[in-house]
Amino acid sequence: MEELTTCDGTIHSLIFQNAENGYTVLRLLTEEGEVVTVVGCIPCAAPGEHLTVSGVWEQHPQHGQQLRAVELERALPEDEEEICSYLSSGICKGVGPATARNIVDRFGPDTLDILEREPERLTAVRGVTAKRAREIAESFRRHMGLRRLMAFLARYGLPPVLAMYLRGLYGDAALEMVRRNPYLLSAGDWGVDFSVADGMALQMGFDPGDSARLQAAVTFELSHNERNGHVFLPRGKLVAATAQLLGCPEDGPEAALDALVQAGTVVQERVANVEGCYLRRLWEAEVTACARLNSLLAAPPDVSRQARRTVREVQEEAGITFAPMQQRAVELAARQGVLLLTGGPGTGKTTTVRAIVALFRKMGLDVVLAAPTGRAAKRMSELTGMDAQTVHRLLGMGWKDGMVTFQKTEKEPLEADAVIVDEMSMVDLPLFAALLRALRPGTRLVLVGDADQLPSVGAGNVFSDLIRSERVETVFLREVFRQASESAIIRNAHAVNLGQPPQLRNGQGDFFFLCRRDPERAVQTVVELCRSRLPEKMGIPAAQIQVLTPTRKGPCGTVRLNRCLQEALNPPAPDKREILWGERLFREGDRVMQTRNDYDVLWERSDGSAAGAGMFNGDVGRILRIDPSGEWLELDFDGRVALYGAEMLSEVDLAYAQTVHKAQGSEYRCVVLAAMPAAPSLMVRGVLYTALTRARELLVVVGDDAAIRAMAENDRRQRRYSGLRWRLRNSAPHSLLS
Repeated sequence: MEELTTCDGTIHSLIFQNAENGYTVLRLLTEEGEVVTVVGCIPCAAPGEHLTVSGVWEQHPQHGQQLRAVELERALPEDEEEICSYLSSGICKGVGPATARNIVDRFGPDTLDILEREPERLTAVRGVTAKRAREIAESFRRHMGLRRLMAFLARYGLPPVLAMYLRGLYGDAALEMVRRNPYLLSAGDWGVDFSVADGMALQMGFDPGDSARLQAAVTFELSHNERNGHVFLPRGKLVAATAQLLGCPEDGPEAALDALVQAGTVVQERVANVEGCYLRRLWEAEVTACARLNSLLAAPPDVSRQARRTVREVQEEAGITFAPMQQRAVELAARQGVLLLTGGPGTGKTTTVRAIVALFRKMGLDVVLAAPTGRAAKRMSELTGMDAQTVHRLLGMGWKDGMVTFQKTEKEPLEADAVIVDEMSMVDLPLFAALLRALRPGTRLVLVGDADQLPSVGAGNVFSDLIRSERVETVFLREVFRQASESAIIRNAHAVNLGQPPQLRNGQGDFFFLCRRDPERAVQTVVELCRSRLPEKMGIPAAQIQVLTPTRKGPCGTVRLNRCLQEALNPPAPDKREILWGERLFREGDRVMQTRNDYDVLWERSDGSAAGAGMFNGDVGRILRIDPSGEWLELDFDGRVALYGAEMLSEVDLAYAQTVHKAQGSEYRCVVLAAMPAAPSLMVRGVLYTALTRARELLVVVGDDAAIRAMAENDRRQRRYSGLRWRLRNSAPHSLLS
């Protein structure tokens, strides 16, 4: 970690301040008389305020050396001139330079105390009415409330930006809420680990056996395991994990769990012979998904001859003859309310989907296409010739009071007669439930995907659960068509899926293997391939090459590879601005990825045709330009252009290299796979299979042949606790309208 430098001084002036997120650029006049540029999250900063800043020196391309704040101590101004500057800065609504001077002349060094404790005395100042005094006092009280919240959090090493999030959610009551229950910090999506909130609470005097502590630990375990894909946890495992987390006997967590069940925060239900414990929203999502799917399944099938006749017409118009399973899929789509279509690469999923779209149109149905990611939706559009969008945007996803919301629900359903969703293996349970809620009764639903790919990042294993429930008509496309079978990529992917190692000999046309058992040589080879060998020998531009690796960490992880690839593919230049964020350097022209859902990002289409909000985990884009001041960046995500404040770089990463998990749902002209030993949980068949199937025209595997063979042989899959399959098997179709 870089060594921190500490500077003491008084704020001389503000260069920039974002009131929404607190990002600030200011000039600090140090006690030695130097003027230092300080950048960071410093909400409510104003001239005259005293700061002690500990941070890291950075070199800005245009503005020279500046100190990026890591830790802060703040103190209000004390002498009259500093107080006057402070009030003149606009921290109080309705107080300008003239009024500030009049107030300070009247009350001197006691001014700030008067504003907070005896604001009615402001009426003694010329031009300040009783109403205006109340407005000034209210504004100052809010300002001081945020400062106190930041100071409180700073005592426990928590960043100032957290105060901005908390105030946005809880308003003026934020500090009191945190004091009353510091565990709410670990319950939110703010990156505060339970151990931090727990240490904070214990320092504040919470009893280790306090019910709030025990209940927070139980809900934390459920939330933590949701991020690992589990919809519920068996009661015994939940109690044991909580007791281990707290280092206490199990009777405390047992009682806490009972209290949470009694309050309705946790739902306990016997599922598949275990006592399942759910966070309420996940239980509701599972129950809703089951009920609504049953409603769609209850729709009477179309047994008329129209289906087969329409299939015949579609074949004639397309000039092709469907394979038996493709024909069955199209016929079932015409007759059934819900259809699952699954198959590996080269088995004709795309042709079948196009045929189903044509069939639905002939039937006079209004068809909507969707996919879980922007790249998958774009590829779906290209393959079908129809507009496709992400499921999030289809449903009008938003963010309110710390919760995900959807515009499209049963109250305002989608105007569609048929919905086709691709890459279903990526769709988690909450999103699937939200989609089903937005469908009108009788809407046809076709779910398409590859069941052998990695499961969703979020909770659940929806596509697999639906298939294994045997309640939904499913068509398995297993035949690899002749043209596709000529591809070594596809042949090797199917071999891996059967537990056989890929053929690592060269001369296979679209599949190459370069044996590199030394990590340093592997990295060097990956860089050479992207920088020169593939562009020069294969005519594939670096922008169309995607490097994949199983892991983030280690010598061949994304962190290391991205640094090396950035230096090789987008080196520094006098005309390229840069910005440093933590240990990551971002440069104009860099390929970047959004690493968390942010529903507040505003974007516009590059052609001006549309605008919207929200960037989602996995969206890939490019840095168009960095503002000369370093305060904001302009990013282009597949034609959606957005302005990012510098502080938002915490949710962006370089994307020259991606993990295989992040690449799900995407397809690239060329993939370079760095296949080296990694954590045991990543050295599995599903990771290798998913990586191979990301390449459309060319795949180059660089790495350790023994590691690759071990991955192909290892079919260990993490068990996910989910009740959807059990619910579907144990429930009868019914209509929601009955």
